[in-house]
Amino acid sequence: MSSHDAEDLGAENLSEKSRMLPSLPPYDMDDQLLPREPRSAWCCLAWTLLVVTMNSLVFFINLLLMFIIFTIVLLPTIVVVYFGFQCHSRVLHSAARYCKSILDDNSSSALIILGFVIMSPLIVVAMATYCSLARRLRLLMCFQPCSRAVYKGVKWRWYEEGGLCSCARGFNTQVKAWV
Repeated sequence: MSSHDAEDLGAENLSEKSRMLPSLPPYDMDDQLLPREPRSAWCCLAWTLLVVTMNSLVFFINLLLMFIIFTIVLLPTIVVVYFGFQCHSRVLHSAARYCKSILDDNSSSALIILGFVIMSPLIVVAMATYCSLARRLRLLMCFQPCSRAVYKGVKWRWYEEGGLCSCARGFNTQVKAWV
């Protein structure tokens, strides 16, 4: 046999083995899709209300955090556009002293344009800040699946990961990896 034939034989043998394993098995017994015991109707309703309430609370906390971050980051744009509109003669035409002495219509128009021009990069900065903070605080791990309400034995997602602040992550000695 030549070396070329031996390489073909090894490649054929490898492809047969790969056909035998259609997919990787789950990491451990908790991840397997075993038939779970469904809850009773009243218990399912109570757990559904609990899961929906918790997910709604987490959603509103995320929304509040996003509102606070966007307000802080976009504050320069808000101030510049506000003063531009307040001092322009065709919009609000305020009688404030700074509108009469410092800002005329041309400078008010410039402030309005400047405010809308700097808004785009500041929106990107605000979104990046929110995403990094949500990832660091692991806020999206607090959302629970609806199967938590329907079946018994479904674990809380954030509990398995070491809690909300991942305090127990350093104590987890079990490593799950396919090599």
